[in-house]
Amino acid sequence: MKNSNLFSENCINLNLKGSTKSEIIDELVEMLNAAGKLNDKEEYKKQILKRESQSSTGLEEGIAIPHAKTVAVKIPSIAFGISKNGVDYESLDGEPSKLFFMIAAPANASDTHIEILSKLTTMLLDDEVREKLLEVKNPQEVIEILSLEDEEEKKEEVTEKVENSEFPEVLAVTACPTGIAHTYMAADALIKKAKELGVNIKVETNGSTGVKNMLTDEEIKNAKGIIVAADKNVEMARFDSKNVEIVPVKEGIKNPEGLIKNAINQTAPIYKAEGKSSGVSNKKEKTGFYKHLMSGVSNMLPFVVGGGILIALSFMFGITASNPSDPNYSPIAKLLNDIGGGNAFFLMVPVMAGFIGMSIADRPGFAPAMVGGLISLNNGGGFLGGLIGGFLGGYTVILLKKVFSKLPQSFEGLKPVLLYPLFGIFITGALMYGFIVDPIAALNNGVTEFLKSLGTGNLVLLGIVLAAMMATDMGGPINKSSFTFGIMMIAAGNYYPHAAVMAGGMVPPLGIALATTFFKNKFTKDEIDAGKTCYIMGLSFITEGAIPFAAADPVRVIPASIIGAAIAGGLTMFFRVQLPAPHGGIFVFPVVTHPMMYLLAVVVGSVVTALILGFIKKSVQE
Repeated sequence: MKNSNLFSENCINLNLKGSTKSEIIDELVEMLNAAGKLNDKEEYKKQILKRESQSSTGLEEGIAIPHAKTVAVKIPSIAFGISKNGVDYESLDGEPSKLFFMIAAPANASDTHIEILSKLTTMLLDDEVREKLLEVKNPQEVIEILSLEDEEEKKEEVTEKVENSEFPEVLAVTACPTGIAHTYMAADALIKKAKELGVNIKVETNGSTGVKNMLTDEEIKNAKGIIVAADKNVEMARFDSKNVEIVPVKEGIKNPEGLIKNAINQTAPIYKAEGKSSGVSNKKEKTGFYKHLMSGVSNMLPFVVGGGILIALSFMFGITASNPSDPNYSPIAKLLNDIGGGNAFFLMVPVMAGFIGMSIADRPGFAPAMVGGLISLNNGGGFLGGLIGGFLGGYTVILLKKVFSKLPQSFEGLKPVLLYPLFGIFITGALMYGFIVDPIAALNNGVTEFLKSLGTGNLVLLGIVLAAMMATDMGGPINKSSFTFGIMMIAAGNYYPHAAVMAGGMVPPLGIALATTFFKNKFTKDEIDAGKTCYIMGLSFITEGAIPFAAADPVRVIPASIIGAAIAGGLTMFFRVQLPAPHGGIFVFPVVTHPMMYLLAVVVGSVVTALILGFIKKSVQE
């Protein structure tokens, strides 16, 4: 498909009447709507204005490219217009805009459509193309100019691959909020300028269809400098200890030469990834299983927290108050429970699985993995089955990508909208039903029955282990494993383990807060101030509040936290405390069995941690 195929004569206006930015947008939207390219004119305009509110799409050299990707678009199209006098469109160089390209991309636009739309934006960097467009006499000439450019691009693509054989001197990442126009214009501007300067460059684009031309660890290691021209979050931890220039995406279009020279001369600041030391670190970013698992767990947590607290609030009316047949029935309790448990909490396993799949195979991996998680949830597979479903769905799509890579280029647009979801969902679902979900369900039932049969002594040991795990890496994989196990037990109807889990997670920040209050000579002024925040984080069950202290003095803080947490976890099991809410800290204490004994367990564990720190930490004078 060519760039010119996205244009039609009834979407070209060589004499726009508008004299303001708003009027130009109205004219272009109306043109697309009249040509039957939109499903919903008002919604499309709303999305155009939303994109403009993030940053103006007015560029340099009299060009503006308003764009939106939305379900309001029926057919991928471009409306082109010329304003003879120019309009103030808040452009980069402050000059009036005369050439307007309004891009309309459907929400399910294929990779092919988005890439073609993106190539169009890069063509406009060519002075000759802009001059030709300003001189056209009829719509057909516009289409002819763009058709010629299609042929020239094919020739340029062949030579690009030969030149970039060694490690690039400069690396760049470009990304804009919608991932359609500015992402690729910035990339093309950097590549074009690098050629002029004789600099070998590689540019990764974080566009609407996912990450393309991804930078490798070896390339990052050998690069002199890195440019990140982005208006949205991109993966930054990989650039730790490298010279990184971080600028808005428009800067990549406006000032590519300055950015490239800064990268070559290594004048940009050294980037320090969050949570790493100020020195040069040889620690590699977490990849593989851990990375995919954390992607699923982190995206699941909002459902756990929001849904779990709503469930806990419903319990305040009575543990069975949400049941219409119960004497203590409360409509408010039922509403809270239906929202939190029947919907938000219900979604956490499929969402976790979906984002694991997406982490593995990008967007095409989301649907098969989410279906795998839902199959597990509906058939007794629980969290473990959801984890397997997530990885199965993601790697199934990876396999399909390799299989379908042999198909002709004409099938490229069908892959993300038909082939990947159809075969991915079927294969994942068939494997889940045929081989996975039944054994996992049996395993879950066995674990649940085993825990129910445990005596007090064994339960105490389990509580000690689970709580100690929560304090070991304070938000890392060991912590998350314990937390996930506790939630799995709640889903299975066993409320003992998660009481130990939450107690173990609350103790480290609370113990540190107490230590900074009563042993001030052992902490700096900044640490004492930070300790006050730990009270709030500990009471809210946010173990990560202890991380700064653990990072500064791991040899003393981590063991003290583990010992205090383990004592708290063991006491909750000894007191036979049950916790039906997955999150909330002290705010869900009213719904636990034996709330005062639970509070005592947390207090004792926190005091033990504080006393150990007060005893083993050196005073700040020393």
